[in-house]
Amino acid sequence: MSLFERYLSLWVALCIVVGIGIGHLLPGAFEAIAALEIANVNLVVAVLIWLMIIPMLLRVNFRALHSLRQYWRGIGVTLLVNWAIKPFSMALLGTLFLGYLFEPLLPVGASSSYIAGLILLAAAPCTAMVFVWSGLVDGEPNYTLSQVALNDLIMVFAFAPIVGLLLGVASITVPWNTLALSVGLYIVVPVVISQLLRHALLRGGGDSRLQHFLSAIGPISLVSLLLTLVLLFGFQGEQIIRQPLVIALITVPILFQVYLNAGIAYWLSRQLGVAWRVAGPSALIGASNFFELAVAAAISLFGLSSGAALATVVGVLVEVPVMLSIVALVNRTRPWYEKVIPA
Repeated sequence: MSLFERYLSLWVALCIVVGIGIGHLLPGAFEAIAALEIANVNLVVAVLIWLMIIPMLLRVNFRALHSLRQYWRGIGVTLLVNWAIKPFSMALLGTLFLGYLFEPLLPVGASSSYIAGLILLAAAPCTAMVFVWSGLVDGEPNYTLSQVALNDLIMVFAFAPIVGLLLGVASITVPWNTLALSVGLYIVVPVVISQLLRHALLRGGGDSRLQHFLSAIGPISLVSLLLTLVLLFGFQGEQIIRQPLVIALITVPILFQVYLNAGIAYWLSRQLGVAWRVAGPSALIGASNFFELAVAAAISLFGLSSGAALATVVGVLVEVPVMLSIVALVNRTRPWYEKVIPA
């Protein structure tokens, strides 16, 4: 992992401090940034989100979809967890914890917005960081690549319907026009741009040129994420200072959801006889989230200062340490996983 990736949680924590400080000292600057909108899309944030997402999508090769048959059981497990379990379990856990158990401790009327952010976080399977997690468990690279490519393809069509359904179930008004615009801006457009650029790089210099380009622009993605977080916390600063407990409470359903879905994917893979090098990344893909997309969608749908945006940022804060703990569990349980199951 790069320095940025390894210490992502630290950088996020620093962004919280910097964002809150600047937001308190220069509230006018943040109000001016918030005013730069077209059709409910903040232009500054949109640019940062594209710089965040496009370098990550450059790593995805949709031609890898031809190898799906070879890993059909692992693919099936991950699809089940990503699209039939994870979004719905997050909606359930978010409602249970934030809508009932923790509601007296949250700002009045804020729980539904936090739940919406958790739903957005769970409805988008991770794209780029999965390659890091898979490498740390010696995962099968062809499976990982084909699974990510398939998830990205499904996301283009399934993200909006799933989010709309779950927001409706959670009794949250769905701004369908804005949701459709978010899908177009933050999924379809980045996928098209990244694939055209990937094709041009491969045609102009082969895989070596692509890898050199990815190394050169890699930091841009994470720097853009951190700048977006500074903006978010600039708007959220006063609320966080008044309610520091909110961050910890939002973390609880995220942790439950991550470990639950990783465990389901790992156990089910073993029951179906999936090879460990496929089961490891399957568990990690099932647990992790495409938090860049979740942050972008939350800002577009509910605004920079919304509870939904804050909830997605909490997901970013816990992503690295939680996923590294799952990596450690997967690696340590390899002997158990590969032990022959009695007939």
